[in-house]
Amino acid sequence: CLIFFFLPAKEPVCIQRGDPDNPQLSRDGDIILGGMFSFHSSWNDRKDTYMQKPLPLQCTSFNSREFRVAQAMLFAIEEINNSTDLLPGVSLGYKMYDTCGSIAQSIKVALALMNGNQIIFTAPEAPCTKPAQVQAIIGETSSSPCMAIATVIGPFYIPMISHLATCACLSDKTKYPSFLRTIPSDYYQSRALAHLVKHFGWTWVGAIRTNDDYGNKGIATFTETAQQLGICLEYSVSFFRTDPYEKIQKIIDIIKASTSKVIIGFLSHFDMDVLLHEFSLNNLTGYQWIGSESWIFDSQTAKMDIHHILDGAIGLYIPKAHVTGLQEFMLNFWETLFNCKFKELKSTAENPRECTGHEDLTGVENIFTDMSLMPMFNNVYKGVYAVAHALHNILNCNKTCEKNILQHILKIYFKTKEGDEVYFDENGDPAAKYDIINWQPRKNGIVEFVTVGLYDASLPPDKHLPMVIIVHLFIQVPVSVCSEKCPPGTRKVLQKGRPVCCYDCIRCAEGEISNITDSVTCLRCPPEFWSNERRDTCIKKEAVFLSYEEIMGALLTAASLFGTCMTTGVALIFFKYRTTPIVRANNSELSFLLLFSLTLCFLCSLTFIGQPSEWSCMLRHVAFGITFVLCISCVLGKTMVVLMAFRATRPGSNVQKWFGPTQQRLCVTSFTLIQLIMCIIWLTVSPPFPFKNFKEFKDKITLECALGTSLGYWAVLGYIGLLSVLCFIFAFLARKLPDNFNEAKFITFSMLIFCAVWITFIPAYVSSPGKFSVAVEIFAILASSFGLLICIFFPKCYIILLKPERNTKKNMMGKGAPRSPS
Repeated sequence: CLIFFFLPAKEPVCIQRGDPDNPQLSRDGDIILGGMFSFHSSWNDRKDTYMQKPLPLQCTSFNSREFRVAQAMLFAIEEINNSTDLLPGVSLGYKMYDTCGSIAQSIKVALALMNGNQIIFTAPEAPCTKPAQVQAIIGETSSSPCMAIATVIGPFYIPMISHLATCACLSDKTKYPSFLRTIPSDYYQSRALAHLVKHFGWTWVGAIRTNDDYGNKGIATFTETAQQLGICLEYSVSFFRTDPYEKIQKIIDIIKASTSKVIIGFLSHFDMDVLLHEFSLNNLTGYQWIGSESWIFDSQTAKMDIHHILDGAIGLYIPKAHVTGLQEFMLNFWETLFNCKFKELKSTAENPRECTGHEDLTGVENIFTDMSLMPMFNNVYKGVYAVAHALHNILNCNKTCEKNILQHILKIYFKTKEGDEVYFDENGDPAAKYDIINWQPRKNGIVEFVTVGLYDASLPPDKHLPMVIIVHLFIQVPVSVCSEKCPPGTRKVLQKGRPVCCYDCIRCAEGEISNITDSVTCLRCPPEFWSNERRDTCIKKEAVFLSYEEIMGALLTAASLFGTCMTTGVALIFFKYRTTPIVRANNSELSFLLLFSLTLCFLCSLTFIGQPSEWSCMLRHVAFGITFVLCISCVLGKTMVVLMAFRATRPGSNVQKWFGPTQQRLCVTSFTLIQLIMCIIWLTVSPPFPFKNFKEFKDKITLECALGTSLGYWAVLGYIGLLSVLCFIFAFLARKLPDNFNEAKFITFSMLIFCAVWITFIPAYVSSPGKFSVAVEIFAILASSFGLLICIFFPKCYIILLKPERNTKKNMMGKGAPRSPS
């Protein structure tokens, strides 16, 4: 800090401890403004031993850009002093210091601007303390020096307006209450750069940043936004222009070893110039650069890029601007400074050229006449005018108004002579607007900065995107991704231990799809749909049922019709020979009823074929249950007739009385009626219904008939089984009766086949999937029906058609058998 003390001398004097610092440019005035610029961009390192007083900072590398920025401040002050509308009768003066880009030097200069830093002789009665030397400070360029300066001057509420310090941290008014700026915060720039990268589809990028608050905080905001947009950083390295060569070589090695083709350069133009020289020596070409506002519009950086390292670079810069009269002012300044029409002349030893004083600078292109940085000059221009307007308001307000210049600056709103609006928000920031700049080299080797888009953060985000690309870029957009996009039909699976942008594409499982690119999940198709071969859309599942068109359905239909025809043929034969003994024997009425029931058994199998519906599901099981009970009842009746017929031949037997035709009809009717009642109860309580089975096959829908209640189905089937077992037992008991009249042995064979078929049916039916279970049931119906038809009726047809001589009453009674009366 600065310490004032009195020296006991004959003439009392206030002396400030420390070396005096004189401004590089100064002018007296009624009100003094301070200026802090890096007229030099670097300094020589010194090693302090703390054994002696440190030497003054030795600045190096003259920075013409910053000097021209200072000229913009001079122009604005001169224009205000010549104005009759703004601060009339008040002259503005200035003191401009060189900070060399050093934070320590910046703080020293700030204290000098606040307190002064020269030997002052005063009268004995005058106090040593005095008001601040300046009312406001314009500068500094970089964020880190601005943070240090704003921390020092903040408690005194001396306004500091920077034209290029963009760190978002400077918007914190609790830490930097007196800091303002005429350039947008990096909060918007970093987010805009992330959106720009996303716009071109780059998800795998590298980053190089200046190792100060500007670069570190800028990249931190970029990284945060990039992660939200699905962008990953392969590497992020820091650099400062005073770093040793080894640090630069390490950065080069990292870039060469990387797979990303896009580099984010959040660098000051000083650091970019140092890196560019080394990149050129290492031929580090073929990369797409994304630049921050500090270097993307810098003509000196473009001239240094003789190896075209930065060709096609794209980035953000403050919008184009024009300040009328500024270019002429700068030309006049140089002419006055050098006392001639200054011009950068090419000269050699053979052809030396000197300034004659009559050269014309119009159209000359050199570092002193370059107006490509006019937007930056305009920021300085607006900052000076903001202070002037605030001072004007203070001088013209009454005694009760606020005299704090900082509060007046925060409230000002005016338009420059070019029509630009100037105002600050509550954080001391202007509205965030950027031009999107693209480096486009021309045939003459000169790089042209082409505006290819606009980013305006003040636009409502819900109405349209803040970024608008308005023309085609010069560059051919490269591809910079860690992993190629996953096409529809696949999903992303992150690679272990790598960023989220690095992933493998895994094909969706069966029954799942993804219909967008880079899907993170696969969606399961609805139950009635299945994934196609490419796994990018759901297609309706094929409905599977036993149809007449397929081979198995056609064969079963043919077998059913064939059995029906055979049964009909047998019935016709029996009807034609109905008067013959073999037909009349064993109750011909039961034989015809049995043939009729067998016909129904063959036909009921057809109800199992075709797409299930409500009526077909109920009909198939009911028809099957009733017709088979009718059939088995007839067989059971015939078996009992055989037994009763021979018992009736015994003396004194009255069996014929108790089991005559009427009792046989009643028996068949009763057995069938019991099954009919069970079927009615089943249909009433819980009838069968059509059902879509999605579990049987993954990619197909099995259309089948649900039983409604399994108890009803198995009760119907069990009743058929019970009658079959009784019939088999009775037929077995009658197997040893006389051969010629013994129909019971054929019934025994038929029932043996019947029981065998239905016993094997149960496990086959349960284990068969989908339509095959229906085919198994049809096969069981047909097999048992053919068994009854063939075993019971074919032997009789054989005798009727091929052995008619055996179709006699005598032969039916058997040899030695008692004769019945004629």
